Amino acid sequence: MKHCTAVLGGGCFWCVEAVFSDLKGVLEVIPGYSGGHVENPTYEQVCTNETGHAEVVQITYDADQISYADLLKVFFSTHNPTTLNRQGEDVGTQYRSVIFFGSEEERQTAEEIKREMAPLWDDPIVTEIAPLEKFYPAEDYHRDYFRRNPQQAYCSMVIAPKVAKFRAEYRDRLKAH
Repeated sequence: MKHCTAVLGGGCFWCVEAVFSDLKGVLEVIPGYSGGHVENPTYEQVCTNETGHAEVVQITYDADQISYADLLKVFFSTHNPTTLNRQGEDVGTQYRSVIFFGSEEERQTAEEIKREMAPLWDDPIVTEIAPLEKFYPAEDYHRDYFRRNPQQAYCSMVIAPKVAKFRAEYRDRLKAH
């Protein structure tokens, strides 16, 4: 088993966590913050739009079961990478589409998959590809948020439809429950 990590931001980290948690080969998904200038930011600080951080997830995966490229294909097909600093009604730089790479090989793969996925969208992809400097885990109450709060309004109206669409499109790539 080859454990690797990827750090991705595609809007609200609750949505991104809910999607990737179901994917075969994914071992753990931790919501957090990256890409800003404040040490150990809090959710409240990130929401001010003044820390520079994006809401992201750190995905630990088994590279023998799923590749980094395949993770990125799921990433580009499960959020809108063409809207700058927003996903749906979530607006602000913390909701930007971003891939934080940990190596030159990951950067090259990210650029390649970004080009490969571009024809799926009518508008240009604006996903930022940047070096990972630091990942800060979010507060504990953000972990497994969708699973623990399925009746919460945001979860039922925004996350549930996204997860249902993902499960339908990637049915053969899901973990057995």
